[in-house]
Amino acid sequence: MVTILRPSETAIRQFLQRQTGSSFSYSHVHASNQPDPVSGFDNDRNRILLGSGAAVYEAACEAIRQWRMFPGGWAWIEPPGAPIEVGQTLAMVARVFGLHWVNACRIVYTLDGTGPERRYGFAYGTLSEHIECGEERFSVEWLPDDTVWYDLKAFSQPRHPLVRLFKPVARHLQWRFVLASQKAMKREIGLLGN
Repeated sequence: MVTILRPSETAIRQFLQRQTGSSFSYSHVHASNQPDPVSGFDNDRNRILLGSGAAVYEAACEAIRQWRMFPGGWAWIEPPGAPIEVGQTLAMVARVFGLHWVNACRIVYTLDGTGPERRYGFAYGTLSEHIECGEERFSVEWLPDDTVWYDLKAFSQPRHPLVRLFKPVARHLQWRFVLASQKAMKREIGLLGN
């Protein structure tokens, strides 16, 4: 769904209701949790060091729980505060070139944070009403050396005709999102001022 004005709560709710029964728009569901790249897709992995220790890890986990890794202003999740649970259908809204692009996605899996390398996060996958096709994982890792990392991993390919036509622009916007998300996470754990 593309709109000039910011979509209303009612429009978002109706959009999400239409997506409830839709399936993923790609066949490699869960592949963002595998080590190998997905053939035929653009594969991206971007990691940044957030710091070390339990306090940094917990702050970063809370930022993900509250969707604060989204840069806001030009990219956000609807409904606000949606629970991070498998099967949750979401709208990822991006304001680009004066238009609001409303994209349907669903949470594919979650990471629980236990084990020798503690990881917390989730991945969502695209549904039929998304301009891209693929999956993106947002996670925080607390490694045995006490370092805490924010990790974005995705595989995607253009789905909408305009995105296919202007793929270099779409790739630039994906990179812009990565940088803005990393900056948002740094701000959330106190590495940057507000």
